[in-house]
Amino acid sequence: MDDPLDPRRDIALVYATHHYAGGAERYLNQLAAHLAGEGHAVTIVCRRHEEPPHPAVRFERLRVRSPGSNAWRMWAWARAVERHLAARPYDVVVGLGRTWSQDVVRFGGCHQTWLELERRHLLGPWDRWRRKGALKGRVALAIERRALAPGRFRRVLANSALVRDDLVRRYRLPEERSVVIYNGVDATRFHPRLRGGPGLELRRRLGFDDDAVVLLFIGSGWDRKGLRPLLASLARLPERARLLVVGRDKRRGDYEALAGRSGAAGRVRFLEWVREPEACFAAADLHVLPTLYDGFAYTIFEAFATGIPVVTTRGAGASELIEPGLHGEVLAADCGADDLAASLAGWLDDERRARAAPAVRALAEKHSVERCMEATTRLILDVAAERRAGAGRAGAGAAP
Repeated sequence: MDDPLDPRRDIALVYATHHYAGGAERYLNQLAAHLAGEGHAVTIVCRRHEEPPHPAVRFERLRVRSPGSNAWRMWAWARAVERHLAARPYDVVVGLGRTWSQDVVRFGGCHQTWLELERRHLLGPWDRWRRKGALKGRVALAIERRALAPGRFRRVLANSALVRDDLVRRYRLPEERSVVIYNGVDATRFHPRLRGGPGLELRRRLGFDDDAVVLLFIGSGWDRKGLRPLLASLARLPERARLLVVGRDKRRGDYEALAGRSGAAGRVRFLEWVREPEACFAAADLHVLPTLYDGFAYTIFEAFATGIPVVTTRGAGASELIEPGLHGEVLAADCGADDLAASLAGWLDDERRARAAPAVRALAEKHSVERCMEATTRLILDVAAERRAGAGRAGAGAAP
């Protein structure tokens, strides 16, 4: 691809683990498939991978050998990426997390902010005293700082204004090189038509009555996403309120016990992570995400695309796009069970949710995955053009 008139580019997408569960992974697969479909040569640089999201996508698997903790393996991965990119002249490099050698660095959150929030709200005195996760957190923070140092990037891509403004403030980034592109949703895959088929089948399989109002909590990292106050709030709601918890967490047993202590155990169903979550949204009447911190939260717009409103917090970047009362509600990021229950109670009304359905679906259609990928592709190609103009790769030391 040396012809300057050839619009195709040789693009590297860098992320340690390629698979099909998780928000960053979903974005990686969407972007790789879109770029490959446009005719670009796409390489996913990773440590391990599953099947490619497009037949033309190839993988560059880096072997990382680092004895010891996850923290040192994280650092060894970033160093391995640096060595690979020094030897392989891609037209443009997009980093999606925990590396410092890229032209475009995408952030779904600020790690420094998360560490502060975790310490303030989630870690108990014992965990703080024994400095739980301290080394891994310090290494991740060191990588973040290095990735955002002057000369290390050409563009910072954030998935919400929440994240962009936080990074600009903390790292004094040039605002003109800090871009917001909201995540997009597959409004065909997530659709109200599924509510009468797969959604209804799942409801019946889980034992939910026809008149139950099913609240959906979905994802990993249950402490951060607010499952504790949600479980506590359920006992304060009318009997017809039910909760479906979907995902994996290493402390699932603790949450099941908490549901029992709260008096709501018989109204909660736990479901392991599923590769096709659209049936879970279709089985629900309301999505609840009382998160402490989520850079965007894909699940909010997957719920909207399915035609169901959302109750979330200002800790989710997608809340920037929500009109309270029309699309759902937006609470404080550290909301407690009482505030959450009061908000949820208003959305148990069947007519209110029915009135919201067209509005939430319309909002999702405005933020399609196609629109997101097109905007991201334009950004990547603009950066590739800058490099072709002779300035070199930012991560290799050129001034941005």
